[in-house]
Amino acid sequence: MARAVMPLSVPPALRTMIDTHCHLDQPVFATDREAVLARSRQAGVREWVVPAIRLEDFPNLVALRAPSLHIALGLHPLFTPSHPADGVARLAQWVERCRPIAMGEIGLDALASHATQPLQQALFDAQLDLARQMRLPLLLHVRKAHDAVLARLRQTAFPYGGIVHAFSGSLQQAHSYIRMGFCLGMGGVVTHAQAVRVRHVAGAVPASSLVLESDAPDLPPSGHRGERNEPCHLPLVVQALSALRQSSPAEIQSITSHNARLVLGLPEKDQN
Repeated sequence: MARAVMPLSVPPALRTMIDTHCHLDQPVFATDREAVLARSRQAGVREWVVPAIRLEDFPNLVALRAPSLHIALGLHPLFTPSHPADGVARLAQWVERCRPIAMGEIGLDALASHATQPLQQALFDAQLDLARQMRLPLLLHVRKAHDAVLARLRQTAFPYGGIVHAFSGSLQQAHSYIRMGFCLGMGGVVTHAQAVRVRHVAGAVPASSLVLESDAPDLPPSGHRGERNEPCHLPLVVQALSALRQSSPAEIQSITSHNARLVLGLPEKDQN
């Protein structure tokens, strides 16, 4: 039996966290989504960004949109073989109609089947062009393909930045993204002692480049492996970043929330 999720108690100064990447539209949350959101609020996470994965998910995702729950629309690279041939054209219609805050989750995944790599590249290029046309930042999914993604961003001189979700690259790659206006998504992985490279990057890059994310229901933090991840676990990520950067949790919360608002074009809100 899965243990009950108990949100961390946080002081008022930490009650404005933004989860920049969580899949709250997925079926695993269908029966208790409101309880998940309530635990999130209790833990101090009061805004969420939910990125799309496949076209068939768009209607349910758009239906969840609320003043504090923002959506991104895009076609995930891992599902490239199952996206319809006219997927990008249909995506463009949804973007035009729904005006998401970002295009995502898009990118390249070199751990997927080698046969999908050319299709992934074509899909990424098309969505990159669409994001430029719509003036949208990106929510990037990148696994073992940072150099290829960086090269394409340079070639196109993409001007709207975004967030590199669950950043897993090198410090050099991190700085390359940062120079192009991207923030780095830090989630449960940074709480694991064995995640040496991610933890090194998290402690070495400018604080102005970091944002928080849960990737719920995936990538749970230390102490919660094997469980469904939830946004209420973000205080554990804040604690890890605080220790790595020798900063207070309040400082980490404040700067990551500000960074998220800046890169995604979200308005500033009262800190209470």
